[in-house]
Amino acid sequence: MRAGRVWLAAAAVAACVAAPLTAAASPASGGVPASGAAAGLASGPTTARPASGPDRAAAAACGTTNAALGRTATASSTEGPFGAASAVDGNAGTRWSSEAADPQWIRVDLGSVQDLCRVELAWETAYGKDFRIEASDDGTTWRTLRTVTNGTGGNQSLDVAGSGRFVRLTGTGRGTGYGYSLWELRVFTGDGGTTPGDPIPGGGDLGPNVQVFGPDTPTAQIQAAVDAVYDQQEADQFGDGRHQFLFEPGTYPVHVNSGFHTSISGLGARPDDVNITGGVWADAEWFEGNATQNFWRSVENLAVTPSGGDMRWAVSQAAPMRRVHVKGNLMLHSSRYGWASGGYIADSVVDGQVRAWTQQQWYTRDSTLTGGWAGTLWNMVFSGVENAPPTSFPEPAVTTLDTTGTIREKPYLYLDGDDYAVFVPSARSGTRGATWDGGTTSGTSVPLDQFYVARPGDSAARINQALDQGLNLLLTPGIYETEGTIEVDRADTVVLGLGYATIVPTAGQTAMRVADVDGVRVAGVLFDAGAAESPSMLTVGTEGSTADHADDPISLHDVFVRVGGAHAGRVDQAIVVNADDTIVDHIWSWRGDHGDGIGWDVNTARNGLVVNGDDVDGYGLFVEHYQEYNTLWNGERGRTIFYQNELPYDPPNQAAWNHDGIRGWAAYKVADHVTQHEAWGLGSYCVFTSDASITSDNGFEVPVTPGVRMHSLLTVSLGGVGTYEHVINGVGPRASGTETIPAKVVSYP
Repeated sequence: MRAGRVWLAAAAVAACVAAPLTAAASPASGGVPASGAAAGLASGPTTARPASGPDRAAAAACGTTNAALGRTATASSTEGPFGAASAVDGNAGTRWSSEAADPQWIRVDLGSVQDLCRVELAWETAYGKDFRIEASDDGTTWRTLRTVTNGTGGNQSLDVAGSGRFVRLTGTGRGTGYGYSLWELRVFTGDGGTTPGDPIPGGGDLGPNVQVFGPDTPTAQIQAAVDAVYDQQEADQFGDGRHQFLFEPGTYPVHVNSGFHTSISGLGARPDDVNITGGVWADAEWFEGNATQNFWRSVENLAVTPSGGDMRWAVSQAAPMRRVHVKGNLMLHSSRYGWASGGYIADSVVDGQVRAWTQQQWYTRDSTLTGGWAGTLWNMVFSGVENAPPTSFPEPAVTTLDTTGTIREKPYLYLDGDDYAVFVPSARSGTRGATWDGGTTSGTSVPLDQFYVARPGDSAARINQALDQGLNLLLTPGIYETEGTIEVDRADTVVLGLGYATIVPTAGQTAMRVADVDGVRVAGVLFDAGAAESPSMLTVGTEGSTADHADDPISLHDVFVRVGGAHAGRVDQAIVVNADDTIVDHIWSWRGDHGDGIGWDVNTARNGLVVNGDDVDGYGLFVEHYQEYNTLWNGERGRTIFYQNELPYDPPNQAAWNHDGIRGWAAYKVADHVTQHEAWGLGSYCVFTSDASITSDNGFEVPVTPGVRMHSLLTVSLGGVGTYEHVINGVGPRASGTETIPAKVVSYP
C-alpha cells in the first residue's frame, strides 16, 4: 500500500479533527554519534559494553603498518594537482581533492586480499559529512564496511571488520561547499589477528550503529542523539542507515520519534523495567499525513507512559510492536488521519484505548487491550487477545479467535545482570494474553559470548565458520553484502538482527538457508534481493523432508524481504518453507512497487511465500505484488491467522497476466492436492496502474474439500483501478468501482 495509493489519503475521514501530541524533542545539534563514547556521552552504561577477553585480544592484534602507504590509488575526480596518490604517500602536507559534487570516491589497491580492521582519515577543511568505507576483492563488487553520517571531519579512526584487496571511501554528502579533501587515507590490516583456521570468538561490541543509553545519561544528550537519527531517517525510505536504540532499565523523560530502519528496545527482563515517559512516536508528516509507507521500524520490550496521554504508532508493514506496555492510549493512525496500512502487535498490554480510525487492517496477537479497541475499516483480526472486540465480520470487519495456537515469541537482547544476553522464549500452545503480564516469560537465557557478533563487511564464509563452531549469530545494524549463502545447520541456533540488519546476496545465491533441524529461530532480518536473480532469499528445511519438529519448532519472527525499491533486485521464490512444524510469526515479503529498480521486467519475482512443509502455522503474513501466486501453500494442515496482500500494480495488460485460461493469479493459493487447511482474516487488494481494465478471477483459490475451511475473506478494488470477479473459487461479489467497497465472504465453503 504505497505510492500507487497516495491518492487515497485525501479521502481519509475528512470530518475528523486531528489533535496530535507535539513532541518536546529539541532539534538535533551536531552529528549522529557512532557510539555513546563518540557522542560525548557519559562513560559506563551509556556506551557500548566492552568485548570479551578474546575480542579485546583480537582488536589489539590489528596491525600498526599502514597497508595503503605507497599503493596505487585512483579517484572519481581530481581538483587541480591534488591527485589520489597524494592521499597515500605518507606526506601530511600533500592531499587529494575532488570536484565539488556528490558522490565522489577514492580507492586504494592493497595488492592482495587482506583482513581489514581499521581505516584512518585525515581530512583537510573540506571534509566528508556522509560517506561509506567499502571493500572489494576484484574492484567491481563492493561491500560496505562502515557507514558514517553527519561526520565532523578532522582526524577519524574507524574500526572495520571484513576483507578485501581494494578499499574505497565513497562520499555521499560534503561537509562544505567544496569537494572532498584528504591529507591521508590509511588502512590497517589484521596482522597477527585471526586466520580462517583459528577459532572465532563469541561476544563483542555491538558496533557503531547501536546506541545504548543508561538512566544516568543526561536527558538532553539522549534527546539530541535520537533526534539526530530521526532527522536522517524520517524520510530515508531506501537509504543505507540502520539504527538500534537500546535503553537500560530506568526511566527516560525523552520523546523518541521512529524513522525508517530504526529499532527502539528496552534491555530489561520485563517491559516495565524501562519506562519512556515522554513518548515513542511514529507519525507521517514526511508524507503529508499518509502513513501507508511508514515501513521498517520497530518498538520492543519497554513501557511507554506518554506525556500527552497518547502514544502514536501510525505504521504500515514491517513495523512490529512487541512486548510493549502502553500506559495510556495507543493511536494507530497519523495525526492528520491519513490512511495507514499496518500492522502487528504481539505480547503487549495497552492500558488505555487502541484507536485505529484510518487503519485499513491490523493483526493483534496474545495481548491485553484493557481499554478496548475503537475503529474498524477493512480487516481487524485478533487472536489470544484479552478484551478484544468479538467477531462481527462482515460488518464491522472484525475476526476474533479466543486463542492463537502453537506460537513462540521472538528472541530479544537484554541485560542479565551487567552482561548482555539473548532471551529465547519457549514454544507454547493455546495462548492468550502477554507472556510477561503478571509473571515472567518462559524460556532460556543465552549469554552474548555464545553469539558471533557480526559486522557489515563480514563474509558469508566467516559467518558460516562461526556458526560451524557452534556459535549463534547476532547481526549488528548495517548492510551485509554476501557472495555466499549463510548456512544455519545446527539445531536450536538463534539468528537475531538488530536495527533492521540487511542481507543482500550479490552472486545470485540464496541469501540464507536453514537446515531441517529442530528449534532454529530467525528473527529481525531484512533480506534485500540483489541484481542477479536468487532462487530464494530464505529457505527453511530441505525439499521433500518429513522430519518432525513438533516438540521444538523452527520459527521465523519479523523476517522481511524486499525485491526492488533500494535497487534493482530479482528472486524466484522469496521465502520457501520446506520444514514441517514451522512457525511463521510476522513477515512482510514485498516485491517493490516504488523506489529504484521497479518494473515488470526489472524486479522480477514469482512468489512471495511458498509453504511445502506440513503443520506450518502463519501468524501475520503480509505478502505483496508478486507476479504469480503471492502465496502458494502446498503443505498439509496449514493454518493462517491474518493475511494481507496487494496484487502486482504493474502487469502491462491482461494477456501478460493470465494462466491456464484463468484471468490473473490468486493472492493466496492452496494447492489442489491439499486436504486440510484453515485460515482466518484474509484480504487482497488490487490497483492495476498500467491497465485498469485488468481482472483477477479470484482473490483466493483453494481445493473444494471438507478439510479446507476459510473464514473472513475480502477483496478490494482500490478506486476501481482493476477488478476482482469473485472473492474465492467463483464465490463472492465482484470488487470494482470508484467507491472502494470491499467484497466479502464470511466463510468458505
